[in-house]
Amino acid sequence: MNVTGIIFANDATMGDLTSKRTMASLPFGGRYRQIDFHLSNMACAGIRNIGIISRYNYQSLMNHVGDAEEWGLELGEGGLEFLTPYAMSTTDRYRGKLENLYFAMDFLEYGLGNEDEYVVLSDSAVLSNMDLTKILAAHIESGKDITIVAKAGIADGRKQLDLAVKLDDKGQISDIAVDYVAGPEHLASMDTFIMSKTFLVHQVRELVARNLCHMDRDLVLGLWQKGVASLNVYPFQGVALFNESIEEYFRNSLSLLDKQIRHDLFGRCHPVYTKVRDRVPSYYGEECEIENCLLADGCFLEGEAEDSILFRDVKICQGAQVEKSLIMNDTVIGEGARVEYVILDKNVTVRPGARLVGTPHDPIIIKRGETV
Repeated sequence: MNVTGIIFANDATMGDLTSKRTMASLPFGGRYRQIDFHLSNMACAGIRNIGIISRYNYQSLMNHVGDAEEWGLELGEGGLEFLTPYAMSTTDRYRGKLENLYFAMDFLEYGLGNEDEYVVLSDSAVLSNMDLTKILAAHIESGKDITIVAKAGIADGRKQLDLAVKLDDKGQISDIAVDYVAGPEHLASMDTFIMSKTFLVHQVRELVARNLCHMDRDLVLGLWQKGVASLNVYPFQGVALFNESIEEYFRNSLSLLDKQIRHDLFGRCHPVYTKVRDRVPSYYGEECEIENCLLADGCFLEGEAEDSILFRDVKICQGAQVEKSLIMNDTVIGEGARVEYVILDKNVTVRPGARLVGTPHDPIIIKRGETV
């Protein structure tokens, strides 16, 4: 089965966390970036031709992915290509994913995967460990034009969903809504879609020519309402983390302290690969107290940490206290400092005796390289 993969790096803003990086390159889980989950899903399904679409701030992403050796995409035919639509267009005004695809049409029609029959489109804001071979098989068996991968239990009457679908007793779609605060009877689209390449290319050209540029509203909902496209829904049964806001990113990061969630996300169907950065083992001082934390390698721990995620090369000095926080690479927390409900980006220095206390719904964010 020949399949092309498209990953949207998602340039949606999450404040200081994405001021100089895309959502795809946002660190997650101590050692990973969000794009690692999507690349691993595709690579482990045998998808050899993958395009990553990003509008700007993609240098960090390119540095992380490199030649995609860790995902085996540099071997044999195929590979990975960065697609920067607005570098090839006459406008930098973003109007939607369909326009992104329109400006990346050469990759779909004339790239190494030009003979591929199907396309998997995925957005880097939603993390999961899924078997795309099963989903592709279900799509083909359904005979429908588009398969939407969706998750129950996300819609709660408070969260606005990009695309919400409701199924009847026979598993057929009875309702679709876009940008909708749906109740628990709806499934939330995981922003992963499967369709034939011929169908996608034709519809992108037709819709963009009519100034229709949005994937959810114009391609999925619009074509379904007009009877132009038939839709299939694949209900995903594993863990799906929607990191679409700072609060969600913070909560979902700390949810990895739950063994069941961690094992599902990192090993449900296949391993999650990332760029290899070997470090020395973490050092635990004689008086340090570390409880219920997820640690990467290279940490130097002399203080206290509880219910937190510590990335590579984090230093917690003697007498410092860290609780319910995300501490990213190469950050130093000085002696006697206290941080609680805080996200410290890379290379942050917390001065001795400093006190940073946020809340579960509004964590304090210290941007990369700052000293506080």
